[in-house]
Amino acid sequence: MNLIKTLGIVALSLIVQSCAAQNKTTAPEISQAEVSRIIKTLSADNMMGRSAMKPKEIGKSADFIASEFKKAGLKFFGGADTYRQSFNIGNIKPIGGTLKINGQNITASDFTLTSSEENLTISSLPNVIKIAVGDSFTNKFREVMGGKENALIQIDPSFKAMFARYKGFLERGNMSFKTEKSPTLIFVVFGDDIKTIDLKFKNEVSETSMFNVVGVLPGKSKPNEYVVFSGHYDHLGIIKAVNQDSIANGADDDASGTTAVIELANYFSKKKDNERTIIFVAFTAEEIGGYGSQYFSKQLNPDETVAMFNIEMIGKESKFGKNNAFITGYERSDFGKILQKNLEGSDFKFYPDPYPAQNLFYRSDNATLARLGVPAHTISSDQIDTDKLYHSVDDEFESMDIGNITEIIKAIAISSTSIVKGKDTPSRVSGVK
Repeated sequence: MNLIKTLGIVALSLIVQSCAAQNKTTAPEISQAEVSRIIKTLSADNMMGRSAMKPKEIGKSADFIASEFKKAGLKFFGGADTYRQSFNIGNIKPIGGTLKINGQNITASDFTLTSSEENLTISSLPNVIKIAVGDSFTNKFREVMGGKENALIQIDPSFKAMFARYKGFLERGNMSFKTEKSPTLIFVVFGDDIKTIDLKFKNEVSETSMFNVVGVLPGKSKPNEYVVFSGHYDHLGIIKAVNQDSIANGADDDASGTTAVIELANYFSKKKDNERTIIFVAFTAEEIGGYGSQYFSKQLNPDETVAMFNIEMIGKESKFGKNNAFITGYERSDFGKILQKNLEGSDFKFYPDPYPAQNLFYRSDNATLARLGVPAHTISSDQIDTDKLYHSVDDEFESMDIGNITEIIKAIAISSTSIVKGKDTPSRVSGVK
C-alpha cells in the first residue's frame, strides 16, 4: 500500500471517528458507577426519607452531600465555615378559642384563623372582606391569603361545605421564616352584617432548624457573576405504609437531581475553566413550601446571578424517549436555545415543558429566583401526568434508569459550558408573577 493511499485511509478513519463522537454527549468524568453510588446512598432506607422536618434524620443526607462537596474541592459560600446554610422555620398550629360576632357565639365549625401570633385577643373590628354569592371561592381565598394586612373574611353560608375543606387545610398549621410576621386572617361563615367582634384564640408555636448544603467554585475572570446548579435533597420522610413499607425514599424526587449537582461539581472542579463563579446547592424543604430556595435566594444579588440550572426528577425516560429532557419556562428566556446550541452535533435535545397545565415552572426551587428576573429554569424528564411512583414508597433506586440519568447530566454539563465560561448570558425571564 503506497503512502498517499495509507494517509488517505487514516484521514478518512479520523473523520468517521470524529463524526461518531459528535453524536454523543462526551463527558467521561461523569460515570454511571458514580451516579449509581450517589443515588443509592441518598435513597437508602437508612436516610429515612429525608424529611426536612426531622433535622437529625435529614442531617445524615446533608453530611453525605457536604462530604461530596469537600471531595470536589468546593469552597464555603459567603463567610460560612461549613457547607451547611442554616435557618429556622416557625411552625404555627391553631389550638382553638372562642369567637363572638355581634355578641353571638360562633360555633367552632364556622370559623378558623391563620396568624403568626401565639395568643390573640381582638375586640376591634379589622377590615372586613366578603366572599359573597357569585364569587369564586378559590380565587378569593387565594387573594386574601396573599394579603399583608389583618382582616376578617366573611364567608356567605352558601359556601359552608367548601369552607369546611379549607378550614381543614388551615388547621394543619402554617410555616414561615422565624423573622417574618404573617397577618392575622379570621375566616367566619356569617350571613348578616358584621358590626362587632370578640376573639380569644391560641396557637401552638414551634421552631425547626433547617439547612441547605452549598458549595462554591470561584470564577477566574468574572467572580461576581454567578451560575447556580441546584436540586432539592429533601423528600417526604415516613408516610402511610404500603405492603409494610413506609419510607418514601425519593430516589427520583429528588435524589436524582441532587446526584446531578454533585456530579456537576466534580466535573467543573476538574475542568478548572469556569470564568464565572459556580454555586452548587442542595435545597431543603422543597416538599413543604420551598423554604430552602427562598432562604438561599435572599443571600444572592439577583442582578449578579446569570442563570440557574435547577434539576428535578431526571430518574426516568421522558415522554420523548431517551437522550432528552425538558425545560420549564422554556419560552420565558433564551436559556434553552443556548443549551441546545452547545449540544449541536449530538443526539441530545432539550424540549419545552410538555405539561403546561401542571404549572411546573412555579412548583420547584427555580421559582423564587425566576420571580426576581433570573433566568432560572428547571430541567426534568419526569412524565408527571402518568408517574405512579411520584410521592410514594415505591420511588426507589431500583426504578431508576442510571444510563439515562448519566446522559442527562452529561448534556447539562456540556450545554452549560458557554454560560459557565462567560461567553453567553441568557436573557432575563419575563412575564413572571
